[in-house]
Amino acid sequence: MTRCKICRVEFKRLGIDHKVCDSVDCAVEFVRRTKEAKAKKQAKFERRQNAVARAAIKPRSKLAAEAQTAINRWIRHRDDSLPCVSCQRPATWDGQWHAGHYRSTGARPDLRFDTYNIHKQCSPCNLHLSGNLIGYRAELIRRIGQAEVDRLEGPAAAGKLTRDQLVALRIEYAALARGLGQAD
Repeated sequence: MTRCKICRVEFKRLGIDHKVCDSVDCAVEFVRRTKEAKAKKQAKFERRQNAVARAAIKPRSKLAAEAQTAINRWIRHRDDSLPCVSCQRPATWDGQWHAGHYRSTGARPDLRFDTYNIHKQCSPCNLHLSGNLIGYRAELIRRIGQAEVDRLEGPAAAGKLTRDQLVALRIEYAALARGLGQAD
């Protein structure tokens, strides 16, 4: 004996495909639910296909922005207990914190995603004092050493990151931020 998929009444199955009792109402309802489930499954498949297609045509600039957002989030969390890299404003400051670049992304696009080039910075220094680079450099030497600062100030490296590299950066740093307890 088996239970009907619709009304849960016990009935004797006549074959492997016999899912409902002999009631016409149960049979109609079973067919309706089956069609509905297939339609939902098909819609989910189509949405996934559309998402894959949209990701494939996403502009490189959008991928770079997404990677930058993930890295900035991780930088702010990495430097959470540190003061502003430029003015030494304490970490307890209630204002907005940014992830400020020592060498700007316009001047040195090759350092855009270099975590030695990005540190937690208060919004006044980043927005109104153009990074406050004199204080930034002095603190940067203390934090990462003169050799790394010289590398950042040295000649630019050639080449752009590929789409796959940008996606990998975004995924990696989003996972790192989540691992450190930062919400995505």
